[in-house]
Amino acid sequence: MSAQENTDVTGSGEARRVIQRGLWFEEFEEGTIYEHRPGRTVTEADNVLFTTLTMNTQALHLDAAWSAQQPGFGGHRLINSMFTLSTIVGLSVSQLTQGTLVANLGFSEVAFPAPLFAGDTLYAETVCTGKRESRSRPGEGVVNLTHIGRNQHGEVVARAARATLVRKQPTE
Repeated sequence: MSAQENTDVTGSGEARRVIQRGLWFEEFEEGTIYEHRPGRTVTEADNVLFTTLTMNTQALHLDAAWSAQQPGFGGHRLINSMFTLSTIVGLSVSQLTQGTLVANLGFSEVAFPAPLFAGDTLYAETVCTGKRESRSRPGEGVVNLTHIGRNQHGEVVARAARATLVRKQPTE
């Protein structure tokens, strides 16, 4: 049997297939905390690449010598907060929205209560804070999420409320 052929482990004549996807609108539960694993250890290279790709020339992200002389962060460069936000949302995709998201409707209440540094591991969790059927788009619904990023010590380093448009489960 070649690597391309299905392996029938069920004895039914056809192998069972499971396709990774996010949650349908109906599967989101208000108040549920979805923990996203694995985490992502952030490197200096991540920070420099993201910062330069986005043209954010803030010395707190790029200039080690300058940052070493600044009070407040122990002389360390900060990880770009937009990288942090993007990563906590990205960590949620495979579990919540892969293939079921129609659109990102917007972010609000974005906060970065503690710094993130190179070498820290970022973990994400998402709370479903509400949902409603779309009034203008049959077959879809609005899901409100709060994404939370924590470092390896459990400190909250980022939080953002997000509204999404998600597909309802297809009827067959």
